[in-house]
Order: sequence, then C-alpha cells, then structure tokens
Amino acid sequence: MGFLSFQQENLIFFPEKLPADHRFGFRQDFEELFIPANDGTRLHGVLFKVPDPKGLVFYLHGNAGSVDSWGWVHETYTDLRYDVFVLDYRGYGKSEGNIQSEAQFYVDVQAAYDALKDRYSEERIVVAGYSIGTAAAAKLAAENKPKLLILQAPYYSLGDLMQSLYPFVPSFLLKYKFDTYRFVQQTSAPVALFHGLQDEIIYPGSSEKLKAHLKPTDSVVLLKGQGHNGMNDNLAFRRELARVLARLEKE
Repeated sequence: MGFLSFQQENLIFFPEKLPADHRFGFRQDFEELFIPANDGTRLHGVLFKVPDPKGLVFYLHGNAGSVDSWGWVHETYTDLRYDVFVLDYRGYGKSEGNIQSEAQFYVDVQAAYDALKDRYSEERIVVAGYSIGTAAAAKLAAENKPKLLILQAPYYSLGDLMQSLYPFVPSFLLKYKFDTYRFVQQTSAPVALFHGLQDEIIYPGSSEKLKAHLKPTDSVVLLKGQGHNGMNDNLAFRRELARVLARLEKE
C-alpha cells in the first residue's frame, strides 16, 4: 500500500518507449504528428488516411505498448473509410515526458484533440477509447461535441476496478480516479460500449453498471468469448461497430 501511495504510475501505466528514428511498418498511408502539450512537452501520434474519408476516429489506446503495437487498430476503421489518429500518451512511444497526474493526462488528450479539430470538423470526429483510455475518451466526449463515443472494455471507475481486483486496498489511496461513469452521463453524443464477457482484467459488470448512466438510445454490446485483449480483431465486434457507424451516418 505504501508503494501504491507513491508509485501509482508504475502500477497503472506500462509504456513502450521508441527511439526518435523508429520507422513504423504500417501498410496504410500514414503521417506522424508531433503536438505540443500545454507545458511544451511534445506528444506524438500517427494519423492513418484513406481517400475521401467519412470522418476521423480519435483513438486512445490501452495502458501498455505504444502506437507501434496499437496502430494496427486503424484497419478496423480504415476498412470502414475513416481516417484514424492514434495518440501515444506522455512517455509512450515517441511522446516526451512522463505521466504525473490524472489532470495532466486529460489536458494532454485535449491538446491532441484540439490539434485534430484544426483538420477535421468536429461533427465528423468519433472518439474511441480502449481500457485505460476509456475515462479520458469519455471526458473528451463530455467536454466537446464529437459525433460518437465508443468505449471498449471500459471500467466504471478506477476505484471500482481496484476494489474488484484488489479488495484489500483502500480506495482513498488512489491518486487516479478515472471516473468513467461521471463523464458518460455528461455526454450528449451517442455512446456505444463494447465489453468481452470473458474479460479477465476489467470485469464485464463494469459496462453493465455504466449502462445506468447512459441515455436510452445508447448501447451496450457484450461479446461472447471475448477476453480483455484483441477485441479489435473480433469479427462480432467489427460487425456491431459497422452497424453503429452506419446508423449514425444515416442521421
């Protein structure tokens, strides 16, 4: 518990650092973007492009790896004719610095979102988050006006998740709250939640609990046989995602 009090970043975030000259092997046309955070720290992300895109998916990945491993998510959305931007958080990939607080994490995400709004009108932007990225994605959607919010394997809050995984740890020790439930209930955009029924890290009941904070028109999709990782390769997820986006495009 003492370690948790002072070293929470080491327990929550597992970044993969990349050298500045790292070359990505993605097959899709892409552009590397360096975005200044409010304190001057340079954040890095990769923008994948398709001809005549329907819009942009602004993607916030999970707590381990970097764009080098997460960038392949673009195929899920570029196949549906969306451009995709995948951000590396502070200290991940080619992004400078280190994550030091929840507030800083949110401010960095907003700075990156603002930079992409210079390229895409906001009514054409879909915000998506996976696992640790879901609270920041939900907060972004609550405080801006994207077209849609997609959450994959979301937690109700980090405190709730910690009680599920480590019930002996007092929740007041958590410096990072990541209250996804507060943000989704403040989101005016449509919301779609996807969760694996065999998720061994973020229990599926998290999405069931979040359902109480959603609008009647929002959706929760529980995927049979799906664990925590690999959802983007799940054919059932891809089918449901395509339906969600197709309905939205008709409106």
